[in-house]
Amino acid sequence: MTQAQITAAVCATYAQVGVRLVLIDEIHRLNPYTATGAETADLLKDLTERIGATFVYAGIDVARSELFSGVRGAQLAGRASLIDFGSFPARLGQQEPFKELITLMEQALDLDHHKAGSLPRLASYLHERTGGKIGSLARLIRQAAIDAICDGSERITRASLEAIQLDHFAEEHYRPRTRHSPTHGRSRR
Repeated sequence: MTQAQITAAVCATYAQVGVRLVLIDEIHRLNPYTATGAETADLLKDLTERIGATFVYAGIDVARSELFSGVRGAQLAGRASLIDFGSFPARLGQQEPFKELITLMEQALDLDHHKAGSLPRLASYLHERTGGKIGSLARLIRQAAIDAICDGSERITRASLEAIQLDHFAEEHYRPRTRHSPTHGRSRR
């Protein structure tokens, strides 16, 4: 099949099954200045015109990526509204969405000796530790669960969480402010 035939088949299938939402992740990796990136940008533009669905593009720092620059980027930008999601909030009015997320993640754990409710009690620490980033939180809990299985403890504690090194963003965010001072912890020469 040619690209045009594949596109037509995809559009017909989406229409037939009533697709109303299309999620495209890792959009920040699309560079419309490369040959494959240009083809992909053109395909996305074509699909948004032919499929009666809402398209959601998810990516990291897309506003500063190549994605919305140049002619092709302008076409994509003209069809999209940018919604900037920062950190997941610890509090939202009376609600605690980060704590609720931790509770759901904890419920998915299958550790024999883990005490239910122990992770939500660490919500403030976990929010500070991860900068409120869901990916960092998921990596932290996943690695702590793996470690708990490997060491036989079958439970996650604050100490076990502290022992895990996270991604660069989370580690930079979590460092106490005094570490950034040029003389802290170092002798002057």
